[in-house]
Amino acid sequence: MTNPLAIIGRVFLSALAEIGRLSAFAAEAISHIVRPPIYWRLIAQQMWLIGYNSLPVVGMTALFTGAALAQQIYVGGSRFNAESVVPGVVVIAIVRELGPVLGGLMVAGRVSSAMAAELGTMRVTEQIDALVTLSTDPFKYLIAPRLIAAVLTLPMLVIIANIIGVLGGYIIGTGKLGLNEATYLQVTSDFLEQSDVISSLVKAAVFGFFVALMGSYHGYNSRGGAQGVGKATTNAVVSAFIAILMSNLIITVIVFGAD
Repeated sequence: MTNPLAIIGRVFLSALAEIGRLSAFAAEAISHIVRPPIYWRLIAQQMWLIGYNSLPVVGMTALFTGAALAQQIYVGGSRFNAESVVPGVVVIAIVRELGPVLGGLMVAGRVSSAMAAELGTMRVTEQIDALVTLSTDPFKYLIAPRLIAAVLTLPMLVIIANIIGVLGGYIIGTGKLGLNEATYLQVTSDFLEQSDVISSLVKAAVFGFFVALMGSYHGYNSRGGAQGVGKATTNAVVSAFIAILMSNLIITVIVFGAD
């Protein structure tokens, strides 16, 4: 009985230690965000890399998801003669959940891995140490711009994803399922509420923070040459996915728990 309990204890303590290191890293990064100087050029560069370059994959994901969702809701609703619920359910599902979550996951898969690989390579090739030697704070120069850019960019991407996702449902609903175009748009407008949009943008900003935080943390702390960089990249994506899904549940319960 002692061995299994010891293993569980070591795993638990190791997890707590990792959470502590991550929290300290996040606190250090946030402290540099709110203190000058702020490198606006680097922030703009990261916003371009995170936002514009992620737009195709986010847009395609939202379009196909919205179209498939409308098809499935129509099939399910037809069993109860409730085909008219398609526009309302699609817009609520896309704006509240699927737009922010799928957008966040797609960006995490692309951006967290890239950040971890870039910073990990800088770490193992001692470029970060060179910055310190030149009296440049790595957190101010490397980490803070990425966090700021991700928090600002993800809400923009999610707004676009929501629009494209609803458009995908509209295309399938009116083009294949025979729903009236004017009625579809009217029901969509009636069902969408301000709280849905606000919660979607809040989720996007939180997801953006975790995307940049996990990529930066694992890349910055990578060790062991090329193998260490590969491990950091994998850990960054996995931890970003977990953080996004966990924070999504927490925000959903807080905002819509009383509905």
